[in-house]
Amino acid sequence: MSTRPEILFPLFADLESLPGVGPKSVANFARMGVEAPVDLLFTLPHSVVDRRLKSNLRDAEFPGVVTVEITVEEHHAPRSRGRPYRVTVTDGDESFQLVFFHARSDYIQKILPEGARRVISGKGEFFDGMVQIVHPDYVVAPDEAGIIRPFEPLYPRTDGVNQKLMAKAATAALARLPDVGEWIDPNQLAKESWPAWADAIAAAHAPEGAEDFAPTAPARLRLAYDELFAHQLTLALARENSRGKQGIVNKGNGALQSRVMAGLPYDPTGAQTRAIAEISADMATPLRMNRLLQGDVGAGKTLVAFMSLLVAVEAGGQGVLMAPTGILAQQHYEGLRDLAALAGVRLEILTGRDKGAARREKLAALASGDIDILTGTHAVFQKDVVFKNLRFAVVDEQHRFGVNQRLELGKKGVGADVLVMTATPIPRSLSLAQYGDMDVSILDEKPPGRKPIKTVLVSQGRMEEVIGHLKKAVDEGRQAYWVCPLVEESESLDLTAAEERFKLLRAAFGDGVVGLVHGQMPPDDKDCAMDDFAAGNTRILVATTVIEVGVDVPNASIMVIERAESFGLAQLHQLRGRVGRGEVESTCLLMFQPPLSKTGEERLKALRESNDGFYLSEVDLKMRGAGDVLGTAQSGLPRFRVADLEGQAGLMRIAQTDARKLLSDDPTLKSERGQAARVLLWLLRRDQAIRLISVG
Repeated sequence: MSTRPEILFPLFADLESLPGVGPKSVANFARMGVEAPVDLLFTLPHSVVDRRLKSNLRDAEFPGVVTVEITVEEHHAPRSRGRPYRVTVTDGDESFQLVFFHARSDYIQKILPEGARRVISGKGEFFDGMVQIVHPDYVVAPDEAGIIRPFEPLYPRTDGVNQKLMAKAATAALARLPDVGEWIDPNQLAKESWPAWADAIAAAHAPEGAEDFAPTAPARLRLAYDELFAHQLTLALARENSRGKQGIVNKGNGALQSRVMAGLPYDPTGAQTRAIAEISADMATPLRMNRLLQGDVGAGKTLVAFMSLLVAVEAGGQGVLMAPTGILAQQHYEGLRDLAALAGVRLEILTGRDKGAARREKLAALASGDIDILTGTHAVFQKDVVFKNLRFAVVDEQHRFGVNQRLELGKKGVGADVLVMTATPIPRSLSLAQYGDMDVSILDEKPPGRKPIKTVLVSQGRMEEVIGHLKKAVDEGRQAYWVCPLVEESESLDLTAAEERFKLLRAAFGDGVVGLVHGQMPPDDKDCAMDDFAAGNTRILVATTVIEVGVDVPNASIMVIERAESFGLAQLHQLRGRVGRGEVESTCLLMFQPPLSKTGEERLKALRESNDGFYLSEVDLKMRGAGDVLGTAQSGLPRFRVADLEGQAGLMRIAQTDARKLLSDDPTLKSERGQAARVLLWLLRRDQAIRLISVG
């Protein structure tokens, strides 16, 4: 079923096929992400107005919405322009007023003739000691009162789409609900007592009170599970698609690995040993590996990656390690050089800066198989870069790669196993949402000897004091990073801030002591500034956040972050991880501009109290939500309409297990439940997943 099933045609028809929706409304609906009737099904009400009929005003609470049957007593037309038109009515016990501004007298007299009985509903409040309702929402004859829903759902709106149009369009879309099969595992359904899909949609659009909006309401819970299940099914299909591809059997003999282990001045952590074993086991199968290595700053990912690269070399092939920037590629190269020397393998680096004869010589050595392991930027995938026998690719810091980009990446090396590394600890729920197509190895221990970093909060007003502290440290031979604030997401303003700070510090410390690096420098100048700092020629490096990922200078033991409150928690943790890599105890100074907002204060205090990136990522998630933690735009994270990633991590885990089991039992989704699951993928616009379903 790679074409949309016929039963879904009415839900994917033009919006204009719904009553009350014209070309103008179509454009307005599009701003809400509503492009077809199916999207209205998943645009759920966010609250409800209680319009149950009261016997009289005494039963109502003011200010608040009241629905009551009244008798019209008398009209008070305004004596001058701009004054309101008032109508006195009674509920049988007491009189009150209906008030209309800019109304035509003949219209008011027609809908509210004196002596007539009417049912009215609107917001009542006290004015001059008397209840009044300004512009009632409903004025109907008692025999038509059925059109007032006792509980009126309130929908999200946008300019040009009001509540009446939303409700009318949603009701019309609900009338098109098809009879679909059941895609949820029957045991799960029975255990949770969830309603059928169509019943859940209908119930979610007809809430009766606050409890129906709770994420735990059975209808909402079921619809949230449907979203998570469809997402996990998409990821499981992508996973099967990449794993199911014929890979290369990479079995090492352990000779090169044992040389490295024998030469290490420390023992690997249990987590490192476990990760190396998991990766080696994957590489030994004939299916292509697709694994994520997730570890906090300083957890020792480099050793794990290198040992895995050695498996490919032992098996007679080559490996590649790719980093997002030239600086990082260079660092990986330098970090791996000693390990490569221990193993006795040839390691080279290739970046966009390699030109002419030097580049040609490297390319020839790569093509002939003389180079065992190559590090570089994504430039290693240019047309003229040819490996003799590429068996293993490591991609560093691509936590912003979505599933689609990872599928693309896999196509580059013929059957090569792929390991993606990230130093950004991601909460378990988001890790499942973003990397559910991958197997995950986690490094949750720090190698011995890494000292915790002392974190201190300092007000921006104590700048002189901070500079004094820094002078003392520089005199003792230590080095420091000084990170400038993010300025309104503007690179040019970031740059100004960095240049101002550079001038101030240069004036305080003298020429040649302070370096500057920012995102708008030419790559060569940037590398030059970094090299000077790494070599100890400059003692203080003023930087924008370009140093966030991966820069490694063991002698740098002080990190100053200005306007720390303007950074996210994960980013602050990454920046802090640039120090604490040497023998000396390191300090991170978080400078803030008072007064701090409540969340700003919570964020900085959490950082002061913990060095554990996984714990901090959970705190960050609670404070900011999933979209902000990963940056939904670049993360490949889906936008869920009902499910809540933070609150429903447990549900996500069940969905992942269930999706993988369904595909293992029914790889082509041909069974009755499998066919229903295909319908779900169509309903939730997972067309790409449907294309991945193998055809037999």
